[in-house]
Amino acid sequence: MRFVAIGASLGGLRALATLLGGLPARFPAPIAVVQHRAQTGTDGLTAELQRSCAMPVTEAEDKQIVEEGRVYVAPAGYHLLLDDDAFSLSVDEPVNHARPSVDVLFESAAQVHGASTIAVVLSGASRDGASGANAVRRAGGVVLVQDPTTAEARVMPAAVLAVLEADAVLTVERMAEHLLALVRPPAA
Repeated sequence: MRFVAIGASLGGLRALATLLGGLPARFPAPIAVVQHRAQTGTDGLTAELQRSCAMPVTEAEDKQIVEEGRVYVAPAGYHLLLDDDAFSLSVDEPVNHARPSVDVLFESAAQVHGASTIAVVLSGASRDGASGANAVRRAGGVVLVQDPTTAEARVMPAAVLAVLEADAVLTVERMAEHLLALVRPPAA
């Protein structure tokens, strides 16, 4: 089974809504999302994403079993990691000034899912995600990056492209179609 890990920061909410809105309700892989946000309080992120997404969108919980066709969002103030077939939450120190950190999610996904990992880097104003995308690449996974010229904040996608050659650099509008092609089983 493929595992999709998405990282975003400044400008990411709009990009996430567009990307997730282009995916079907029966998407054949789980999706984990790290969106940089305030460390405390409820900001309505899952409800906002649910409005544009046909799949169920929930905050990930510690020890929650990962299921395909669902979108799991890292809770505010927690790193989101994988522990075999379940999520693990951590309050370890921020990475790249962020908790949740995109690097932490990507590195954990690469370690658990290896070549089955698809890392997606969207708009953001930090370098968070570059090291993790490199870990996904080293594990044999796929790295998709939002075209920096179309990102509200181009720092994050540009930082990834500075350290590796992405498998695809796309507008967010084309990302869903590309993801579907990667996760669908080949026709018999």
